[in-house]
Amino acid sequence: QVQLVESGGGLVQPGGSLRLSCAASGFTLAYYAISWFRQAPGKEREGVSCISSSDGSTYYADSVKGRFTISRDNAKNTVYLQMNSLKPEDTAVYYCAAERRSSCRGEYDYWGQGTQVTVSS
Repeated sequence: QVQLVESGGGLVQPGGSLRLSCAASGFTLAYYAISWFRQAPGKEREGVSCISSSDGSTYYADSVKGRFTISRDNAKNTVYLQMNSLKPEDTAVYYCAAERRSSCRGEYDYWGQGTQVTVSS
C-alpha cells in the first residue's frame, strides 16, 4: 500500500523547534522529489520547501528561509523538515507530497494526511 505519513507535529512555544518527518511506504522515496506544504485555518495552502531527488537541491519559501531545513534519508525512506525559531504564524497543518521526478515541478503523485503544528505561548 502506497502511503506518505507525516509525524513530529505538536505544540511548541515561539522560538522553539520541531522536526517533522515524512515517511514513505509502498514506494522508493529516493526516486521522488518531496515537497512540504502548510495550510492555516482560513488561508490557502502554501508551499514551504522542496528537495529534489537528483542532487538534493533544496528550495524554501521566503517566509521560512533561514529557519527551516529540508533533508532526506533515502536509506530510511524518509524526508525531514527541521523547523527552528518558530513563530505563531507558522501554525498550520503541514503536509508532504511526492512527485516521481528528479526536480521539484509541482506535479504530485502522493500526499500525506498532514500533521498539526501549533506555535503558541
